[in-house]
Amino acid sequence: MYELAHPWAGGGPGPWVVLFPLFWAAVVFGVVTLLRRTVRRGRRRPVGGLRGAGAAQAAPAGPSPIDLLARRFATGEIDEEEYWRRLSVLDERFGTEGKSATV
Repeated sequence: MYELAHPWAGGGPGPWVVLFPLFWAAVVFGVVTLLRRTVRRGRRRPVGGLRGAGAAQAAPAGPSPIDLLARRFATGEIDEEEYWRRLSVLDERFGTEGKSATV
């Protein structure tokens, strides 16, 4: 044990003076990081894997704007030219995820 504390002939604590504080600093940093991530995750909805693959992207409460546009076109509220013009704007905003309901 004496060799670990005094590895050089000159005596002194050796590299352990630096290693022990670094070890405890790493432990404290890890605990703080773990707690921050746990608390932060508790405020948001769960990340995927807890309730399935699609849990991170929750479905909207109502129909999508693209579905509403398709319904308005189907009922005759808007004509075809207006439908395609608005669909191009919505497609830029919401992407192609809601295109399944298009007419």
